[in-house]
Amino acid sequence: MLEEVERWLTRRSWSAADRTLGRLMAAKRGTTISVVLPALDEESTVGEIVTVIRRELMEATALVDELVVIDSGSSDRTAEVAAAAGARVVHRDAILPRIPAVPGKGEVLWRSLMVTSGDIVCFVDADLREFSADFVSGIVGPLLTDPEVQFVKAMYDRPLGETPGQGGRVTELVARPLLNLHWPQLAGFVQPLGGEYAARRSLLERLPFPVGYGVELGLLVDALHTVGLDALAQVDVGSRKHRHQDGQALGRMAAAIYRTAQLRLSRGHLVRPALTQFERGVGGFEPRTYTVDTEERPPMREIGEYAARRAA
Repeated sequence: MLEEVERWLTRRSWSAADRTLGRLMAAKRGTTISVVLPALDEESTVGEIVTVIRRELMEATALVDELVVIDSGSSDRTAEVAAAAGARVVHRDAILPRIPAVPGKGEVLWRSLMVTSGDIVCFVDADLREFSADFVSGIVGPLLTDPEVQFVKAMYDRPLGETPGQGGRVTELVARPLLNLHWPQLAGFVQPLGGEYAARRSLLERLPFPVGYGVELGLLVDALHTVGLDALAQVDVGSRKHRHQDGQALGRMAAAIYRTAQLRLSRGHLVRPALTQFERGVGGFEPRTYTVDTEERPPMREIGEYAARRAA
């Protein structure tokens, strides 16, 4: 590990317990915080997450100013459950209708900037179980107490079933090797692909957003190049329990992440943006070819509607 990263680990890695809610409220001083949950068919978990955030971070204390669930086309009751629990629910396709929406988590996160107003934007996945408010208060903490910090990732244990520490398979097999080899300054991040992170709006609106699974790696790499390592941080929030993807879904995720990395390594030659996987059918193994996410949304500050809203 680079000496620079070793120093960074001692300066920019914390525990959620290092900053009490009282300290965060004292440091808030008018800074507004938006929490965004991107959601697709998460009726079984989204309500509890919204309930905990509202109860502990909006009613018991006014740390969070805005809680928005962006529904990206759920076929279940995700929107109804989220609204009943107290979130403002916005459908992905209702945001920036001039620009046709494409499937993907990054697309939802990018559009969320258009319908939120917080100085700090905190993203939380909607499939978490046994959710703790530390996932929010922990990662917004450094942004409130240290003006030099711009971008904060959550770090945590990721059990796979009953086996501790075996979650995050794409992180260990794809993302971590890529980062260590090509962006060694980011080697200190425990969960580089984690979906829980917070950043200053002034940074997020300057970054391009990969529309699919590559969004977390893309934002992390681009944040490094935009504001430097010392402006990035991570906070330990304990354990993260969620629904795990099957092996083939992980393969598609890995391909998108590799593609995102490859685009950032060279804007010249591009790898073939497709992935063929195999499934056993009646006649044997049958190929299934999937398009790898290649599209990226431009920095939000370049979008006319966003600039007009900010100027209003």
